[in-house]
Amino acid sequence: MQHILALSRSAVTIRHWFEVNLDDASTEHGARVEIRELPPQPHRGSESASQLTVVDRPLWRADLFDRMADPPGSFSAAHYHPRFTGNEPSARCWDAALTADPWTWLGDQITSLGTAAGGEGWPLDPEDAAELPGLASTVVATAQQFGPARCRSAAECFQLTRDVQDSVQLMITTLRTPERLDRDRVAPWLGGLGPQADSQGSEFLGGHHGDQRELGLEQLPHQGTHGDRWDGQAHRAR
Repeated sequence: MQHILALSRSAVTIRHWFEVNLDDASTEHGARVEIRELPPQPHRGSESASQLTVVDRPLWRADLFDRMADPPGSFSAAHYHPRFTGNEPSARCWDAALTADPWTWLGDQITSLGTAAGGEGWPLDPEDAAELPGLASTVVATAQQFGPARCRSAAECFQLTRDVQDSVQLMITTLRTPERLDRDRVAPWLGGLGPQADSQGSEFLGGHHGDQRELGLEQLPHQGTHGDRWDGQAHRAR
C-alpha cells in the first residue's frame, strides 16, 4: 500500500517498507517517505479524457525504521538519503534528532523543503515549493500510520510490502552472513519461490545456512534493473 500526495510537478510518496541488511542479515521496517518528480505528460484523447500521471525521479528519501531485534519505537535504523543519482540513493545519513523524534524531524524537513538537516533543498517547481510546507502535518500523520510500531507481525509487514517481494528476495540472495537470517521473519516474502518452497514449507526455511539452493533462491538474478550487481555498498545506500 502506498499513499501518494501529488502536487503539480512533484509528489510525496508514503508507505511501509521492509528490508534485510546485506552485511548482518538484520531486518528493518518502518515508514518510507520520498519526494518524487511528476514530469509533464503529453495530452491524450479528448478534453475530458483521463490523463496520465507518472511519479518518477526520486529527489529525497527518509526511512523511519526500527531494527526488528530492538524495542519497537527505538528508530535505531532511522536514516535519510539527501540526494539521488538518477534512481540510485546516496549513502545513508544519520541524524541524532531523527532518531530522537522522527516525526518532528520529518515535519521540519517538509516545512523547510529539505534544508532543516543542513541539506541543499529540493529542486521543486516554485508553486509546489510554496504549497508543500503547508502539507507537513498531513505528511507526518500519514507516515505515522506506517511507522514500525504499527506493524506487529511478519504477516502484517508482508501485507503492506507484498508489492516489493522481488526486492526482498534479491536482498536475501546477496547476504554476506546468511546463517544469521531470521527465516521465520522473512518467510512470507519467500513463499512464492516455486515448487521447492511450496513442497518443503517450514523445512525449506530451516535449510543449511549460507546455501542459496536451500533458500530456493538460486534461480533469482543477482542484478538490479539497470544491470548493476547488488552488493553490500549498494544495499547500504538504500
